[in-house]
Amino acid sequence: MPLCYYQPREAAHAYQVLGWIDIENDQIIPLDSSLADLLEMRSQQRIEQINDEVAASSTTVPVRDAHLLPPVDEQEVWAAGVTYERSRDARMEESRTDDIYDRVYDAVRPEVFFKAPAYRCVGPWDQVAIRHDSDWNVPEPELAVIIDGHGEVAGYTIGNDVSSRSIEGENPLYLPQAKIYTASCALGPWLMLPHELADPSNVAIRMNIERGGEVVWSGETSTSRMHRSVADLVDCLFAALEFPVGVVLLTGTGLVPPAEFTLQPHDVVQIELEGIGTLTNHVRQLPKRTAAR
Repeated sequence: MPLCYYQPREAAHAYQVLGWIDIENDQIIPLDSSLADLLEMRSQQRIEQINDEVAASSTTVPVRDAHLLPPVDEQEVWAAGVTYERSRDARMEESRTDDIYDRVYDAVRPEVFFKAPAYRCVGPWDQVAIRHDSDWNVPEPELAVIIDGHGEVAGYTIGNDVSSRSIEGENPLYLPQAKIYTASCALGPWLMLPHELADPSNVAIRMNIERGGEVVWSGETSTSRMHRSVADLVDCLFAALEFPVGVVLLTGTGLVPPAEFTLQPHDVVQIELEGIGTLTNHVRQLPKRTAAR
């Protein structure tokens, strides 16, 4: 059964609660621990803690009465790029220095970059954002791996690494501006524990993009087409970094719409990962902001 963060819809004050979802009975059992608490533990202790809290709880919340949030609290979100051949080809198409992506694809060291702090992430049915100063924006559906503070895989969820291809294509050094901005990362709908996903190296990934009630783009791939293993990406991330309360790692995308496609405000992006669920988000455009002087 997966874990989730949620807010009770009728709560007078907004607060988030970690819960264990009983899918068969369509209800959530609130837990006392936070995700950060659980990710500081070793895997066996974590499972025992979850089971003990579920057994001790006398409260349930119908899923219909809960607003699901991204399944993170204090964790950073990092991402790996150019892990699929399609991603390499797309980055070469957009870039004025396309050979660097070909070299990264075959290099020993993968491309790994910071994506978002937890507070910039959005959850299921919330709005992901595109930049006002980019005319070429795409969603990137990805398997997201939740890793505990000891470097062990603690679960899986769905990630959407929304990206500004026009900005990144202008200069590879603009990658942070193309990738890191408000609401550019969606996660959810929940966190599947490792034993609940049969084979993370062979997960079907599907994406539909709707506009005006009609599907304007769709595609399908599988994590079996990843050029690098999850273990290799995790090892690279932890090589010189510490994450005491865990971290989320997006593992790259193998679905990239054609060059003539760009997201528009009010689009709906639906990402399905087999064995995990479906993450649905609406799209908004960020307004131009000026720093106070």
